[in-house]
Amino acid sequence: MTSIFAAVMGAGFDRLHPELQRRFSVGLATGEACTGRGVMHRIWHGGPHVKPFLALGATRNILVPRTGRDVPFTIENVPYADSFGRETVTFVRTFDLPGRRRRFDAQMVLSPKGDRILDYLGTHQHLAADLHFGAEPDGSLLIRSGVHRFREGPVDVRIPGLIGATAEVRESYDDSTGRFRIQVRVVNDHFGPLFGYEGTFAATYTDIRTCGIRPGLRPVREESRA
Repeated sequence: MTSIFAAVMGAGFDRLHPELQRRFSVGLATGEACTGRGVMHRIWHGGPHVKPFLALGATRNILVPRTGRDVPFTIENVPYADSFGRETVTFVRTFDLPGRRRRFDAQMVLSPKGDRILDYLGTHQHLAADLHFGAEPDGSLLIRSGVHRFREGPVDVRIPGLIGATAEVRESYDDSTGRFRIQVRVVNDHFGPLFGYEGTFAATYTDIRTCGIRPGLRPVREESRA
């Protein structure tokens, strides 16, 4: 058995830097969780027109409505079986901004066909995105988002490009510092760059059989539709 990330990447997983391979091996099979602690050197936004959308998303821990520099940062990647029996890995990012912490929550599962990762966003998983993982020639990881959907009750609609966005995540490992580097960029086809951050962090690993999943890390509501 392998992690959901190794399963979706196939042979490409072996081309990742060894530290990235370990970080994205977190899962029920390995029994490991990963916590990254570091600094976001820059959190940025696009123009003023994006602020209402970021503020709305922040009510459900989606995106971050404030900018900042040298912001302490934590990311928690903890595997668990969700209410529908699917292996799930949390991607809960906490930004210690002055005056108030902000969270950006996501939970990832393998699609039924095993061809992509499903990224459920926020505290209630109303938004979902397809994620495509690839290994770059230098051993770094590139993640690109695909189709976004909104799901609530009987509603299940694809978010049109006019109001949707594409996310690109680049993660690498710096051997000279022993730290991971991450760069996130969210762009709308019509309005341009919306949101992003870049920084570095160090990772520690824990045994999920002893630490479990702490209260508040799982979403309030879980979505079954893939």
